[in-house]
Amino acid sequence: MKNRIFHPYTPFSAIEKGVPNMVRGEGIYLFDDAGNRYVDVVSSWWACALGHGHPQVVKAIQEQAGVLQHSITGSLTHPKVLELADRLAHLMPTPERHSVFASDGCSAVEAALKIAVQYWYNLGRPEKNWLIGMDQGYHGDSLGALGVGFVDGFHKPFAKTVSHPAKLPFPTDGDFEPSRKVIEQHKDKLAAVIVEPLCLGSAGMKMYSAGYLGKLADCCTANDVLLIVDEVAMGFGRTGKRFAFNHAGIDPDMVCVGKALTAGYMPLSACIVKDKIYDTFSDTPEDHTFYHGNTFAGHPIGCAAALAALDIYEAEDTVARSAEMAEKLKQWMLPMAELECVKELRFLGMIGVVELNLDTKPLIAKIKQSLFEQGYLFRPLGTMFYLMPPLIITDDELRAAVYALQQTIEEFC
Repeated sequence: MKNRIFHPYTPFSAIEKGVPNMVRGEGIYLFDDAGNRYVDVVSSWWACALGHGHPQVVKAIQEQAGVLQHSITGSLTHPKVLELADRLAHLMPTPERHSVFASDGCSAVEAALKIAVQYWYNLGRPEKNWLIGMDQGYHGDSLGALGVGFVDGFHKPFAKTVSHPAKLPFPTDGDFEPSRKVIEQHKDKLAAVIVEPLCLGSAGMKMYSAGYLGKLADCCTANDVLLIVDEVAMGFGRTGKRFAFNHAGIDPDMVCVGKALTAGYMPLSACIVKDKIYDTFSDTPEDHTFYHGNTFAGHPIGCAAALAALDIYEAEDTVARSAEMAEKLKQWMLPMAELECVKELRFLGMIGVVELNLDTKPLIAKIKQSLFEQGYLFRPLGTMFYLMPPLIITDDELRAAVYALQQTIEEFC
């Protein structure tokens, strides 16, 4: 059958060589139609925290599909979305929250950005309409998301389509002062700041300190600026805490979640909003209704998957196990720092990064292809290889993946 897919993030040259056709998933593995098995090192774009085919999530999806397949959340509700909204509220530092549901992380971010602007409008301060993010931050590929997150290597064709009134500089050595200057300079126009907490994923797994995030939260509060934390990639145990912002002990105004919310099994995301913001959207005495939504917002089957995933995270103590495994990942990767072609190693929970000194795409492609032939699905970012495996990975499986990466780098470098 002819491949008629417009593949995302995939050069035509890679498509011409042929792409694997995955037909089954089990645990940390994906299987193609030729029977080959591959370790899903990147958790299927950072989503499948519980691996593939977890019976509890699968059962929840099957059962819900036989009861209620779809019902909108515009002027309606259903049991699963009510339960999920309550569960999410109680995962936050304070439970006085309401959730806007969507189908993917970018859509949750779009909702957050619009809520921030309309919040200040509702309060009679329409001049506060600027939205800014961190330089090279990533919050999705819609035009709204590109206005606060722009990765040069991905988004260059759209540079003149979206505007960036200001950006927070990526913190060097945790120095917050350059960011403070940006916020204080524009506070009268600034509605919200949005950041990926502790790690800029698509920019190359660039990491910064929890101390910076804490200072950012304090600065936003002091200057009447909302803080949106985009936990779509980092949430639900990936960093060794439930959410990355927990490392900083902060209480964001809005939190965006997705990906691992359903363990990657169904498209569902949420923007979790403090009630001080939500309460301004009343339609009396003036109509401040939030006229924004997605067809599949609060999709019943997606909500069932999310509730099952949350149950598993709690029952299996995924956060604690992730923190424990993170220490092993670091120890097993540290010897790679001695390799001549390794520029730097970086770690954040169950994310391990090897940045190489190499600057040739063909050599990076050869390393990736060799790992693929060994049964490992890596997706390097520039000269950086990273491990972000399902959180259910065993010691032996994780050690083997690290060893394969080290041996392959040594072979080609």
